[in-house]
Amino acid sequence: MQHSASNAQPVGEQGEPESVVVHVQLRPRRGATKKCLAALAALAAEHDEVSFAVSGLSKDDRVVRVTVGIDLGPRAGVAKFSPQAQAAYAFVSAVFTSLYDHMPVYTAEPSGAERAAAATLLEHAVGGALRSEATSDVLDALQASASPIPAPRTPRPGERIPA
Repeated sequence: MQHSASNAQPVGEQGEPESVVVHVQLRPRRGATKKCLAALAALAAEHDEVSFAVSGLSKDDRVVRVTVGIDLGPRAGVAKFSPQAQAAYAFVSAVFTSLYDHMPVYTAEPSGAERAAAATLLEHAVGGALRSEATSDVLDALQASASPIPAPRTPRPGERIPA
């Protein structure tokens, strides 16, 4: 499921131009995560010339947030709407139209914890397909690492309001 997307990097020592990456977040309901990842893999097979990666993974009580980084290509090529940029835009458009059930939205670059969770998920990927228990293992690990909501602070004597 990883097609070698890179983060936007400044011009390197070899003079390689800066690459532009757009992040799209899919938010499948928790029970539909495997279906979402399978649909993303099928869509990727249709757009094999596009460079992208699952770059972030997080969840809450209702949804799993799968962040996908899509490499649009060098900044100058994007400005000139190069063939690489056109293919990437077609892929992004297909994500929004064919995966609309998974509530796609543009998003910011994922946090370090989200990147680590995505890397763990991709390590569990076997031959481009995920084992059913691998997804639940990673999601359970996310739950365990999530910081709990702190208990409410008890009011101090001077802060109490008589009833």
